[in-house]
Amino acid sequence: MRVWINFQELRKKLNFEEVLRHYGVEVKRKGEQHQGFCPLPKHEGSKNSPSFSANLERGIFHCFGCGAKGNVLEFAALMTGVDPSDGDALRSVAVELQQKFFPQGASTRKVPAATTAAAESKKAPVKVNEPLNFQLKNLDAGHPYLSNRDFTRETMHHFGVGFCERGVLKDRIAIPLHDADGKLLGYAGRVIDDEAITDENPRYRLPSRREHGGIIYEFRKTLFLYNGFRIRSPCDDLIVVEGFPSVWWLTQHGFPWAVGLMGAECSEEQAELIVGLVKPSGRVWLMADGDKAGERLAHAAIPQLAQHRFVRWLRLGEGRQPTDLPAVTLKENFML
Repeated sequence: MRVWINFQELRKKLNFEEVLRHYGVEVKRKGEQHQGFCPLPKHEGSKNSPSFSANLERGIFHCFGCGAKGNVLEFAALMTGVDPSDGDALRSVAVELQQKFFPQGASTRKVPAATTAAAESKKAPVKVNEPLNFQLKNLDAGHPYLSNRDFTRETMHHFGVGFCERGVLKDRIAIPLHDADGKLLGYAGRVIDDEAITDENPRYRLPSRREHGGIIYEFRKTLFLYNGFRIRSPCDDLIVVEGFPSVWWLTQHGFPWAVGLMGAECSEEQAELIVGLVKPSGRVWLMADGDKAGERLAHAAIPQLAQHRFVRWLRLGEGRQPTDLPAVTLKENFML
């Protein structure tokens, strides 16, 4: 007989702050993150700088010093001195946490070991951000949706963007998504008529979760930066924006060292990638949209980045986006 463990449920129920306290870890809040000195036994970086960052609400952590990162269960495993990739070891740590924090929880019911093993064996393997083996053809880079927004054919050809007439992205602007190695992961699709946006027909359609050949394929935008693969080596200045059009606009007007977060959030993984794209003496220029979401993004991203690189928040003004800035304004006010 074994204690039944629902890992996903347990991760959601665990209070990361209580888990940190359980292991004697002290962190201080900075924006949406909590930071402190890395407590991991195998930390190989300097113990004199607060390189450890934890998002208590999301239950994840990352140490910019030793490179360790993961969720609350993986943190507990590392603190215990075991490898989180070792399923049996991770399970033992999970059982310990469950019994400590939820001794009367419903998920602690007993089930035969054979039943547990059978259930686990039926789980399909998951591949995240697996490269595609095909490309969309005959995309219209001169579609009115793009040209009316002053994007040139040359810019759209550079990014491989264009109107799609068939398939899942029919009647949308197809936007290729590449990982850090330049491998095509999929396409985002932007509607061309904002009045047609509904819950069933969102502004952007991203690659969906699918199963094929007994394997589950998942897409996670938080694991890479849009246009990041084109920056081949660490640069002196990097502009970070939210959306795809802002990257196109900046590139078209002479600022090709721009990357997009694909939303108003900056994940731990994206923060690490941003730091890696900038020289130690370089600068990160955060050009978030001029709205509440952009303000929240700035307050969340700056603490993650500022401990490693110089960061400046370029405020655009209420309701404005990078695409609202004419070329002369970009060159006069944001000359890097």
